Amino acid sequence: MKRWFIMSAIGSDRPGLVAELAQLIHDCNANLEDSRMTILGSDFAVILLCSAGDREALDRIAVGAKRLERDHGLTILPRFLDDEPRPPLPAPGTRLYRVEAFGEDRAGIVAGICRVLADRSVNIAELTTRSRSGPGGAASYELAIVAEVPESLDSRTLREALEAEADRLAVDVTLLPIST
Repeated sequence: MKRWFIMSAIGSDRPGLVAELAQLIHDCNANLEDSRMTILGSDFAVILLCSAGDREALDRIAVGAKRLERDHGLTILPRFLDDEPRPPLPAPGTRLYRVEAFGEDRAGIVAGICRVLADRSVNIAELTTRSRSGPGGAASYELAIVAEVPESLDSRTLREALEAEADRLAVDVTLLPIST
């Protein structure tokens, strides 16, 4: 029976961190099933979904993670899952949409847009944001979300709620279906 776990790690970015984590998983007879990796600020951040055939592999992962923390200055959190991973996107009873917001960088954009989604039982599957220098040196902000929208929720109603929040935040927002 497959055992599932998630491992997250953060630390100062440098070449070789992905190789160290992947090697640990391989050396412990586990399989790297899915992952997301990025650099945020000056730090490397990763979240890994892994599987193993036996409980001992998970124990070896925990021991190896402590070694990587010590040797490479990482903070690693392994989390063992009680159940199988959820089904792929979109979840049953939902449709996939992309929500994008763009405007002058200011506090509250993510909170405002995400609150509109949460209040309508929309599940956020992926979220990325980026602040960058805009024309004339003013910082601009970009937000992109892949969302599972309940089939029972009318997309026009969701679009109107997002546009009202976008007006309040002084940003532009779009809601686009994603074909699967």
